[in-house]
Amino acid sequence: MTGSLPKIRVRGLAKSFGEKHVLDGVDLEVPAGTSMVVIGGSGSGKSVLIKCILGLIEPDAGRIEIDGVDLLSLSPRKRRAMTARIGMLFQNGALFDSLPVWENVAFGLMAQKMLRRVEARARAGEILGQLGLAASVGELFPAELSGGMQKRVALARAIAATPDILFFDEPTTGLDPIMGAVIDGLILDCVKRLGSTAVAITHDMASAQRIGDAAAMLHGGRIVWSGPAASLLESGNPLVDQFTHGRREGPIRMELRA
Repeated sequence: MTGSLPKIRVRGLAKSFGEKHVLDGVDLEVPAGTSMVVIGGSGSGKSVLIKCILGLIEPDAGRIEIDGVDLLSLSPRKRRAMTARIGMLFQNGALFDSLPVWENVAFGLMAQKMLRRVEARARAGEILGQLGLAASVGELFPAELSGGMQKRVALARAIAATPDILFFDEPTTGLDPIMGAVIDGLILDCVKRLGSTAVAITHDMASAQRIGDAAAMLHGGRIVWSGPAASLLESGNPLVDQFTHGRREGPIRMELRA
């Protein structure tokens, strides 16, 4: 291993659904210990990219490397072991409605690490505390929580197993600007505390600049721009500028269906 080896490296990743080429040769690198934000319009393939890395979708072609190891060349067992190092915050939380908060947070610990319930409950309380939630919240059910609290619980579940890679799918969707900033701050704290490498997909430009070290734009199945997240609003790239400023006119055309 060398110091310059990216934590995540994607090369020539392709995925089609019928005649729709969603990913058409995606190249992306994320250095260890950094946060990458991927932006792009609805249907541009952002979620498909993450699902390919997680092993939820099998790509048609390309390489997906973690620490230089190509996941697609591994046996199913070894691949699951690699992807188990990834924590995921889903767009809408994806909490289990039938389970109390503490079981949601500790679900992976009990399922994968065979942690006993009493230990898992205590661990869930510790993690909730790190995110500013009282341990008593663990006894509630997701439906009893506000949107912001549900996001915190989902984040707690994502970091419960102390992953060295974290994925965030639209982490501020459905939140007001203040709560969005709070969640972004918690994400930054978690990433720094764990020393993790992070990848987030978002439409929220304020969030992208808060949590990203670097950013990349996915359009037409490929990465069309990459650079510092701080430069998103002044990239000089016509595609990025139209998207980040929400302009109706520009090189990006909306696809219309008859």
